[in-house]
Amino acid sequence: MVLKVLNKMNVIVCGAAGRMGREVICLIEKSAGLSLAAAVDPAGGEGIYQTLRDYTGPADVMVDFSHHSAIREITAYCETRNLPLVVAATGHTQEETELIQLAATRIPVFMSANMSVGVALLAMLVKQAAAVFHDCDVEIVETHHNRKADAPSGTALLLADIVKSERPDALYVCGREGNHKRKSNEIGIHSLRMGNVAGEHEVIFSTDSQTISLKHQAHDRVLFAEGAVAAAKFIVGKPNGLYRMEDMLEE
Repeated sequence: MVLKVLNKMNVIVCGAAGRMGREVICLIEKSAGLSLAAAVDPAGGEGIYQTLRDYTGPADVMVDFSHHSAIREITAYCETRNLPLVVAATGHTQEETELIQLAATRIPVFMSANMSVGVALLAMLVKQAAAVFHDCDVEIVETHHNRKADAPSGTALLLADIVKSERPDALYVCGREGNHKRKSNEIGIHSLRMGNVAGEHEVIFSTDSQTISLKHQAHDRVLFAEGAVAAAKFIVGKPNGLYRMEDMLEE
């Protein structure tokens, strides 16, 4: 294990003008062990760099809460500077995901569809339930604020993937319509978008005789910023590789 001997960790925040970026910056400014190296966002603003190439100063780690389409520039920058990267943005395409995986062979990369420690615990419980109830009906219901662009959410897909790891023949059905019966191997995924909901995810396992419901509710978006900052502290000093929330929890 590589010992962390940094007195103060210098953090670059991408997506700094967005709500989550601002939350991360606020936490950094409150922490005695962290320092904001640079705030970066194409929207600009006071004290914000519009592109990464504009910043060449000291840095120890980057936290990315920007748009998923920026990942090529972000990974290239981090690889060039040998910076650990926390990918907190969601909605990456297959090509973008492959870029992240490639970067992880060259630098330490932490990636999670949801930066909540509580959601990580939910994922662990979902895996246990899916292993026990092989033949049950599985439905996932996720709710977010009305400004969220991607549906289903990255977290809902993460939870579905966990179930599928125990049921390889599972088929994802996003929403449901028409006049036909539910197939036994379906994983239903339903996305609600309304109001200012920070994030809710429920996974329902149901048989003819019983139902188990596992649910996580985010009361404040600051929890995602807290998780991202914890991930940044975790990944500095790690060997190259792709790290997940469960890796941090196990440590």
